[in-house]
Amino acid sequence: MGPVIGYVPGVYDLFHVGHLNMLRQARERCDVLVAGVVADEVCEATKGIRPTVPLGERIEIVDAIGIVDATYVEATTDKTDSWRDVGFHRLFKGDDWRNTAKGRALETLMGGLGVELVYFPYTMQTSSTALRRALAVRTEQVS
Repeated sequence: MGPVIGYVPGVYDLFHVGHLNMLRQARERCDVLVAGVVADEVCEATKGIRPTVPLGERIEIVDAIGIVDATYVEATTDKTDSWRDVGFHRLFKGDDWRNTAKGRALETLMGGLGVELVYFPYTMQTSSTALRRALAVRTEQVS
């Protein structure tokens, strides 16, 4: 078998230490690491929010930190499309997906393709959602 290709998808909006932790942990568990950066439209469709930082800038940030070998734009919600384009052997997700309907469906889908799904501890104290909430509160306080 050739090099193990790892794939770590995310929106990477309001880049924070949780993103950094995921990327660092994934880097240790593969030979080639690709970050799947979710397109704005896909984020809107799945999470109901438009990212604060535009896609091109999010890609630049993820590329610039020097952890990943490549970035890939996730233009659909179907991880099979990403797998077909990238050819990854391991998919990394936060453990907030573990034992959820979405997580089980992803495990089944990836397992059928021979892809190992690896969960990492979710950084609870820092998330883009928490940062958005904090910014909204501060904005209201200033107004």
